[in-house]
Amino acid sequence: MAGGSGIALTRLRFGQTARSDRWWVTGLLTFAALSTFVVYTTWAALQGRHYTSGPYLSPFYSPELFGNSPHAWFGPPPAWLPWWLTFSPAILILWAPGGFRLTCYYYRGAYYKAFWADPPSCAVSEGRKTYRGESAMPLVLQNVHRLFLYLALPFLVILAYDVWKAMWFPEFGIGVGTLILAANVFLLGGYALGCHSLRHLAGGCFDQLSTRPLRQRAYACVSCLNRRHMTFAWLSLFSVAFADLYVRLCSMGVWHDWRIV
Repeated sequence: MAGGSGIALTRLRFGQTARSDRWWVTGLLTFAALSTFVVYTTWAALQGRHYTSGPYLSPFYSPELFGNSPHAWFGPPPAWLPWWLTFSPAILILWAPGGFRLTCYYYRGAYYKAFWADPPSCAVSEGRKTYRGESAMPLVLQNVHRLFLYLALPFLVILAYDVWKAMWFPEFGIGVGTLILAANVFLLGGYALGCHSLRHLAGGCFDQLSTRPLRQRAYACVSCLNRRHMTFAWLSLFSVAFADLYVRLCSMGVWHDWRIV
């Protein structure tokens, strides 16, 4: 306020903006891609079948703790487990990597815009009148992202072991499925190891890294991956779904795996 008078501010209508570009395209594509992934993942996880083909195991079902396939760690489901935990092996493990993606800093920004229009895009008016960020329920639960990071990292080791098992038919060899599973581990590793939380753990909590060479190298490595976090986030999303689809179609006899070696 200057000279006893103020400037009246007019509240913009929802979606109003001075932008002249097609700002809504990115949100629409994000909505379509994430919706497709969620629908397919839910469907695939609830099937409880066609998730193995020879030495291949779908990443949606790895590790298979209890099941009827040769990949099961502890054999068939025990009688003491409730039925809703045993009709599909994916139920026991998929919540951990799923929670890691759901609480990811990048994905939050993506689905907040695409699904909640919060905001629809940069410099585009949104519908709500107040803002409390992630300080209240239920969004305050997003702060468990670091916990899900700890849960998700061991899956990289397990999936890498699945790639090793995918090289035995039972003699040593490499098929197209082996390469698909290996590429999926590479992309998932680039995504998970570039996480903002891991960057902080690698060295961001120190004021001076020059006196800690190992921390300094780890921080530089994670920071390099973090700069490509969005790329790895999308590529790994597609790769994990395609890896499941490939194993599933091979199991159903729709596709036939080609042995390279």
